[in-house]
Amino acid sequence: MLSKTVSDQLVAMLVQAGIKRVYAVTGDSLNFVNDAIRRSGKIEWIHVRNEETGAFAAGAEAQLKGIACCAGSSGPGHVHLLNGLYDAHKSSASVLAIASTCHSTEFGTDSFQETNTIKLFDDCSCYNQIAVTPLQFPRMLQAAVQHAIHKKGVAVLGLPGDLTSMAAELSPTSMEIYHSNPVIRPSAVELIQLAAILNDHSKITIFCGIGASEAHDQVVKLSKVLQAPVAYSFKAKMSMQHNNPNEIGMTGLLGLPSAFESMHESEVILLLGTDFPYADFMPVKNKIIQIDTAPEKLGRRAKLDMGLCGNIQDTLDALFPLITQKEDDSFLQKQLNLYTEVKEHLKSYVDDPGKENLIHPEYVASRIDALSAEDAIYTVDTGMTCVWAARYLNATGKRTLLGSFNHGSMANAMPQAIGAALACPGRQVIAMCGDGGISMMLGDIMTIVQYKLPIKLIVFNNHSLGMVKLEMEVSGLPDWQTDMVNPDFSKIAEAMGMRAITVTDPADVDGALIEAFAYSGAILLNIITDPNALAMPPKITFEQMKGMATSMTKLMLSGQMDEVWKKIESNKKHLKELL
Repeated sequence: MLSKTVSDQLVAMLVQAGIKRVYAVTGDSLNFVNDAIRRSGKIEWIHVRNEETGAFAAGAEAQLKGIACCAGSSGPGHVHLLNGLYDAHKSSASVLAIASTCHSTEFGTDSFQETNTIKLFDDCSCYNQIAVTPLQFPRMLQAAVQHAIHKKGVAVLGLPGDLTSMAAELSPTSMEIYHSNPVIRPSAVELIQLAAILNDHSKITIFCGIGASEAHDQVVKLSKVLQAPVAYSFKAKMSMQHNNPNEIGMTGLLGLPSAFESMHESEVILLLGTDFPYADFMPVKNKIIQIDTAPEKLGRRAKLDMGLCGNIQDTLDALFPLITQKEDDSFLQKQLNLYTEVKEHLKSYVDDPGKENLIHPEYVASRIDALSAEDAIYTVDTGMTCVWAARYLNATGKRTLLGSFNHGSMANAMPQAIGAALACPGRQVIAMCGDGGISMMLGDIMTIVQYKLPIKLIVFNNHSLGMVKLEMEVSGLPDWQTDMVNPDFSKIAEAMGMRAITVTDPADVDGALIEAFAYSGAILLNIITDPNALAMPPKITFEQMKGMATSMTKLMLSGQMDEVWKKIESNKKHLKELL
């Protein structure tokens, strides 16, 4: 049966595509769409306070459930969407963005709130078109959804306000949404060549990205056959760490020395489903083999000896009959022993919880890990909270971790938690927020309250832009304009109708977390943490040490001795490590 209007047709096709809700701020050119959703009763309209929150929430929901939708109306609504859509696109999240615009009769006239959606969204989308007739619309919407699903990215459909109330027309092509899950693996010849390299070398390290997340069991089996340690990216931690006797942690800026050393001491590195962006942490003297479903990504992060197109599950299943069981496990045991030492070192940071108003963030993260649910969903802000999550949250096989891992945006944790809580209402959702991050998007605490989402907001309140502070110091610059005068986040949350607790004493951390996790509604924990806690990378270069020394010298020469002594006191363990 033909829908009455284009807006009705939009809603019907969204339902058919499996979309459960639209994150948006209503108004102007979106009003007829809003009304069609209301009359349908089959889709939720989630009224966010800022379209950026809506885009982040949709990106989180898409990563958890497959596809999601957000919308923004004329001009400013489009611009607000951009940051969240960039993040979703870089996260390979299948998001449909409806960009409603001024009336089509006003195009090209510098009309009120007119934006060129094609130019605006071109860099953060895999499909980006604007429909101007009722006949175009269903064809473009079908194509947009297909692109979002199968290209794993953002699809933007421009929708003029006058079109939303026009009579719908049937498309001459398909209006159905098609899902496909093909088998993708290298050719037989390529698999034989790959097997020959693996069979001929004894020191092999496997490095996994998010593209290997569905291949946990195959990766564990491969590591046992090859006697190979398994390292992984931050995005892959929750899917690779659990029930994996040969895992050795992460590498990269947030990683551990064990993974870094293993990759650099290997004869062969096997990169599985990873587009790891930090080339400085990738070795250059060993053989590197990369397998990915997107062949255009092969070799753009490292010099390869072999690049193969394949789904990791399909490829490893086809590879197993061609490789032989290795007996020599000396390389593997060496790396596992180093990893044990590294974990003991990390534990030393949480044994000291800090003191009044200087709670150690490592301790807080470790207690979140210990006390949260087995199937918790964590969202983490970019910055120091990412470091603590990377090093102290542990996988169970049921937990999920979301962040702005590729786009690196601040203020992502709270908006992503909104999408996670709506998409997975039965799971505990914990947002690990930096004080800088949550300050940017405070208004959408009201969205959490309005929709009664039982999100646990944990603010690591160190009154500074901690990661920026560290970046400046290792570059030899005295940190400047990184300190923050914060409001009382607890009082703000309470004024918005959310329960809140401020924690200043490390002895109260466990009690506050237990209370928060047991509470049935939304709650904010404002935890006052040590601003001088450092997050050292797995490999500290001479230039970084030189930069830090230069920075501290400049602070002392400018009379800021107190700050230098505080930093030394907070990081004695790191200093011992360097000496």
